[in-house]
Amino acid sequence: MDREIRELYKKSYELRIQAVKMVYHAKTGHAAPSLSMAELITALYFKILQVDPANPRWKDRDRFVLSKGHACPIYYAALAKRGFFPEEDLMEYRALNSKLQGHPDMRKCPGVDMTTGSLGNGASASLGMALIGQKEKKDYYVYAICGDGELQEGIVWESALYAGNAHADHLIWLVDYNGLQSGGSVREIQNLESLEEKFKGFGWDVQTIDGHKIEEILGAVETAKERKGKPSVILAKTTKGKGVSYMENQYLWHMKAPNAEQYTQAMEELLKEVQSYE
Repeated sequence: MDREIRELYKKSYELRIQAVKMVYHAKTGHAAPSLSMAELITALYFKILQVDPANPRWKDRDRFVLSKGHACPIYYAALAKRGFFPEEDLMEYRALNSKLQGHPDMRKCPGVDMTTGSLGNGASASLGMALIGQKEKKDYYVYAICGDGELQEGIVWESALYAGNAHADHLIWLVDYNGLQSGGSVREIQNLESLEEKFKGFGWDVQTIDGHKIEEILGAVETAKERKGKPSVILAKTTKGKGVSYMENQYLWHMKAPNAEQYTQAMEELLKEVQSYE
């Protein structure tokens, strides 16, 4: 495995460690939805996104929107490790008046391009950003991570329809396709299949990948950039709670903090993964 790729995998587990620490310390939060998107957020912030931590509002930066805003622990961990604010601030997660609220707040947190939390709104906001860039003939790309359960929201499909008709080819959505939402299986609660066919019908370029394979993520983004005249969606198949055995594929861990024993186990399992890439 290429050294750079190994470092990215290592970072993905370091970010997982920080996310679980934050939720444990706050005694509340969304650990499992953070863990499923670790490789996606790592690839974006440490390889793909053109951003400047010293100038978070750089006009020509790439934009990123965490549409599944509840999964912000790992987003905050990535922003801190990328240098937008000190890593020691992560333990302020969900504290009163903290910049690290339970959902991202662009008014408080450096590096956050859009306040999110109400599902579907981040997806539509990312389209708006892409349309502005298109109108102003800018080269930046707009990326959004959406949850698959989030795609049950009508506003997502209104945005998808408009994006396809607008040929918004600097818009790239990555779907954290873990198959679970807060109340159970996405298929059982409100079946969305076939997502590939739906997005194609709305005029999007569609790729389906393993969302835990960084090589596939990087390749899919490069391919998306090469496809002109269409917005792109990358359906990234993932495992909810990936990296912590008792959280994996368990929807009841959607929003739940580990107890002391569970926290110790999680740290042991995640640290073992970090060490495997050293």
